[in-house]
Amino acid sequence: MAFLRAALAKGCGEQIKLNTQRAAARGDLWKSVYSTSAGSGSTQSNGGGKQQKDEEKLLRTRVGIVRSQQHAAASSAAGGDSKDALDITFEDHKAAFKSKTTWELLRAYIVYTMCSFETLVENNMKIMKITKAIMGEKLFTAAMKATFYGHFVAGEDQYKIRPTLERLRSFGVKPILDYSVEEDLTQEEAEKREVEASVSEEVPAPEAESESDQMKQYSVDKTFADRRYKVQSARTYFYLNEATCERNMETFLKCLEAVAGATYGTGITAIKLTALGRPQLLLQLSEVIMKARRYMAEIVGGEGNVLSHHTTREALERKIAAAKITDQASVDKFLDSLTSDSKGIMHLFPWSGIVDDNQELSSTFRVPDLKRGRMVRLITKLSPKEEEMFRNMIRRMNTLVKAAQEMDVRIMVDAEQTYFQPAISRLTLEFMRKYNKEKAIVFNTYQCYLSEAFNEVTTDLEQAKRQNFYFGCKLVRGAYLEQERARAAALGYPDPTNPNFDATSEMYHRTLTECLRRIKDLKVKGEDQRKIGIMVASHNEDTVRFAIEKMKEIGIEPEDKVICFGQLLAMCDYITFPLGQSGYSAYKYIPYGPVNEVLPYLSRRAHENKGVLKKIKKEKRLLARELMRRTVTGQLYYTPKGGYTPV
Repeated sequence: MAFLRAALAKGCGEQIKLNTQRAAARGDLWKSVYSTSAGSGSTQSNGGGKQQKDEEKLLRTRVGIVRSQQHAAASSAAGGDSKDALDITFEDHKAAFKSKTTWELLRAYIVYTMCSFETLVENNMKIMKITKAIMGEKLFTAAMKATFYGHFVAGEDQYKIRPTLERLRSFGVKPILDYSVEEDLTQEEAEKREVEASVSEEVPAPEAESESDQMKQYSVDKTFADRRYKVQSARTYFYLNEATCERNMETFLKCLEAVAGATYGTGITAIKLTALGRPQLLLQLSEVIMKARRYMAEIVGGEGNVLSHHTTREALERKIAAAKITDQASVDKFLDSLTSDSKGIMHLFPWSGIVDDNQELSSTFRVPDLKRGRMVRLITKLSPKEEEMFRNMIRRMNTLVKAAQEMDVRIMVDAEQTYFQPAISRLTLEFMRKYNKEKAIVFNTYQCYLSEAFNEVTTDLEQAKRQNFYFGCKLVRGAYLEQERARAAALGYPDPTNPNFDATSEMYHRTLTECLRRIKDLKVKGEDQRKIGIMVASHNEDTVRFAIEKMKEIGIEPEDKVICFGQLLAMCDYITFPLGQSGYSAYKYIPYGPVNEVLPYLSRRAHENKGVLKKIKKEKRLLARELMRRTVTGQLYYTPKGGYTPV
């Protein structure tokens, strides 16, 4: 126990030193950025031009400050060029934890041990609330910073996370920032909000104008209205009003600013589209996309995305002419709005106009019904207020991506439930088309537990190739598996997931292999191989090994910057840090926020760790070995000093 007591004593000294560093960081050059934005507040959505001009003016001010500070900081940053050999077994405990103090190793061991007790994990939120009531605010905060919060969360705000980001960078690891404040809603509150925000205010159009066959998957159901049900590893936003969405946008902007200033253009900010708008709109848009696919299948046969049919405009025009639809003006408008090239139709609707020109949804999604000989609407008619809400959602996304482009950082759009995902992916691809002209700024996320993951990725790769934009992709196994299966069984639609873990791993590896094959093709043809950028976001070391072996097989070097790896902060450090220290592009997903407001996040991390006991056992084993090594070699007072430069 002697080494434990010494480590604890050392930890107290390190905490005082860290607090001093953090206090100094509050007064650094980044403070000017936030003082610039402090007066902006949360703008109310009015859809007017004045608001957009004000936002653009504020954005230009922010970006100007950020860019000048980036150049100054980058030029003064002392970066080494060390590089270690990679142990592909990920058993090198010294390499895994050389970025940690002995106190941090001990804390990690204690936290992981606590995560192994099922009763403690199952009741962790209740226990934390009782503990807070007994200990009081200050003592509880101190206790959390010494344990769970200190282990899983980088800090309370954009200033206090700077020491963590700088230390990560010195050990070859880059950040993906996520402001992890979550509302602590009861199940009843969450259900009420979701149901109210998922139902249209507009009275459905008469049968003569609408296609009445609603798809079960894309309708709200009270049983699953609390989207946290059976979900442990993903954050959930519940819509309250447009002002809340504006505040979420401001939070994401601050994440972009923080990551730009601390990482010199290598960082990423993660966002969720459900944070930026009313979920009803994503539900309806997803249903439109799936109805459009069904429409194409009925006309030309086959299945899948519209693009995959390779149907020409002329062929579609002949079929429509045979139906003898009298409303020729509407038919002509539909045909003129098709997105196509020499290989065929890519989209039935003008998505670029929806993103760029604020076209109304209600008047856009109309198709010729060849059976009934008339035009039908694939979307329930939206009220003027709902149309404005959709324009607000697009405006917020535009503001964020434009800021990322100007600050030279990237945005990663998280995947969500399958009833939202068609709309999320479609909009994200359009923002790629708009902004990924010279490099991958916007990344989409693909969940490989879904049976259609490979088809979705290959279709989107094809669109990127045909429309000539850079494709950014994050591959994950996924966060909503149990919920998706339960919802499909309850509502009576086909289960969208793979049957088991092995099938999901096969889907992941197959999809990754296809991406790498296309990167190799670009390289062979002498084209810019960075037209495709992939993040292997996985805590599974077999998948990471698979990716590294495929890179070697295909001839892709880490320095090519087309493949990167990502894991959560304080999870699987034995994968992330050896990768970063050996010259691979490695990221940590960095949560931050005030102690009391990230308790739901900490609760989910505890649950997630309980569910991956095999990984915990390995992490604990390596932690114990490193603690013992430092004790035996007299390095209990080891101070991390990195000399690595991130790829």
